[in-house]
Amino acid sequence: MIKYSDFLEKIQKKETTCVDFTREILDKIEKNKHLNVFITVCGEKALAQAAESDKRFSEGNPRKLEGMIVAVKDNISTKGIRTTCASRMLENFEPIYDATAVERLMAEGAIIIGKTNLDEFAMGSSNETSYFGNVLNPINNEYTPGGSSGGSAAAVAAGLCHVALGSDTGGSVRQPAAFCGTIGLKPTYGRISRWGLVAFASSLDQIGILSADAADTARMLDVISGADAKDSTCANMPPSQTFDRLSNSPEKFTFGVISNELLNNCSTDIINAYNFYVEKLKSLGGEPRVISLTNPKIWIPTYNILATAEASSNLSRYDGVRYGFRAEGEDDFVTRTRSEGFGMEVKRRIMLGTFVLSSGYYDAYYTKAQKARRLIYDDYNRIFNEVDVLLMPTTPTPPFKIGEKINDPIAMYYSDLFTISANLAAIPAISFPAGSSADGLPIGLQLQSKHYNEDILLQLSNALSK
Repeated sequence: MIKYSDFLEKIQKKETTCVDFTREILDKIEKNKHLNVFITVCGEKALAQAAESDKRFSEGNPRKLEGMIVAVKDNISTKGIRTTCASRMLENFEPIYDATAVERLMAEGAIIIGKTNLDEFAMGSSNETSYFGNVLNPINNEYTPGGSSGGSAAAVAAGLCHVALGSDTGGSVRQPAAFCGTIGLKPTYGRISRWGLVAFASSLDQIGILSADAADTARMLDVISGADAKDSTCANMPPSQTFDRLSNSPEKFTFGVISNELLNNCSTDIINAYNFYVEKLKSLGGEPRVISLTNPKIWIPTYNILATAEASSNLSRYDGVRYGFRAEGEDDFVTRTRSEGFGMEVKRRIMLGTFVLSSGYYDAYYTKAQKARRLIYDDYNRIFNEVDVLLMPTTPTPPFKIGEKINDPIAMYYSDLFTISANLAAIPAISFPAGSSADGLPIGLQLQSKHYNEDILLQLSNALSK
């Protein structure tokens, strides 16, 4: 992995230039094509951006993220660069505008190196549902990098960018971060504008950040967060100011420890890592308190009802009429377009969502799930009246092998056990590297906190890495 701070030091010592470094990264991407990280590589545009960055460095007017190499998940809009959502449906779609997050990055001198692979329409936990083929985990190519932001996590882990944008609907930034040994931040819902993020489940989706360390994450968050008039769900708040406060880790704080009942769902490697970091948090001044989560059994069913319902609604726009893939012929072309344009996992979720929204089942499933979501929200409000942060596993196990769960959707959904509750409650959460399994595979643990409290998550993640 590469850190932006190290790059800046080389720039200051005149050991490299933005153009030379960008060329190095492009060469590295070519040498690592077997990982299948990128759907689109923006070589010419990236070098042009790098030349502009060199000019500003030479003039003594660098911007906040000058020369930072950024990879963008391919469900985030980029003007003139195809945005496919890893689907046949949008294989050749080129947006006419940049997502707000991308626009803000480039305004501060960041260089967009390419668009990363993902599970189709961000629906998956292994990056195996992509129309463009699965991504390999750089740590061990036999294993999945996680999903749906597997390409973004793998890009960071393989040193193909400084920082990557992902999206997190039920853990799609944090789970891949854990599987690839990176930092993965899902901010508070509304902290970062969703304008230009292709919708999966609109009440759950949030753009997130993957990076090598907390400092690079904080730099990114400070730039891309803040109010956006184009997104009605974006919080009317100023951008965060986390980077300057990163070293101000609290001397005393309380942290929640989950019960053994939940930990029993985890592998021995995860349990051992969890217990180790309980002690590490104590050494940083943390006071542990055992937290009772009153309703973890409803997390997965609640999430899957709401997420599939919203997916069914959002994906109804792909009908072959206005844009995207269209089946040949005129007879029943809408049905054939959707049958041929979507992959199996996407079709499964559309059908589940359509069912729970249908007449006669709406109240039994969708309405009840909304009530359950409120219980989860209230549970977290209670918890954060008792503690400052909650320590959780990110995943029940270390990375699993490619092909191991793809034919067992229930087992695949279960891998999101510890991540989906943060999306349902709209709270911020961060996955940080927590060592390796006995097999040498990355392990991630997760910190959660109350709404808009990203500062403490990044401060503690930064302290824990030292």
